[in-house]
Amino acid sequence: MLMPDGLDDLYQEIILDHYRHPRNKGLLADADLQAEGYNPFCGDQVRLTMDLDESGHVHKVGFDGQGCSISQASASILTKLVKGRSVDEVQGLVATVRRIMQGADMTDEQKDELGELEALEGVKKFPIRVKCALLPWTTLQDAVSEYRKTHAQ
Repeated sequence: MLMPDGLDDLYQEIILDHYRHPRNKGLLADADLQAEGYNPFCGDQVRLTMDLDESGHVHKVGFDGQGCSISQASASILTKLVKGRSVDEVQGLVATVRRIMQGADMTDEQKDELGELEALEGVKKFPIRVKCALLPWTTLQDAVSEYRKTHAQ
């Protein structure tokens, strides 16, 4: 899929902006959800922490890590997207992002819902970089899975 003129530049700019000026950088103490992800092929690392409010929605989120602009921008975008969502919604978001990175096209509804994440859609054209984009999301899935194990009723 070819992007209209200027769209690739815009997407690159969004990724670089999140890389240079990450949102929600820094880990939370005593977080309700936390996980660490590592890609041994390239050395990218991401740590996520999240606090839930009394209704089970993400109240605060933070991340730390190091790696390429794609993995770190993806983590920054992730932190913006999960705020205010329930654990179930977060898990659904992870599944959606995986499908997109595996080649599914984004619907207009998903583009509206996922906002700046659309900038990462072009990564799927470069299979070696898909793992970079997915690292924060895989780490998020690990955090949700661990949370569900420890909070099973």
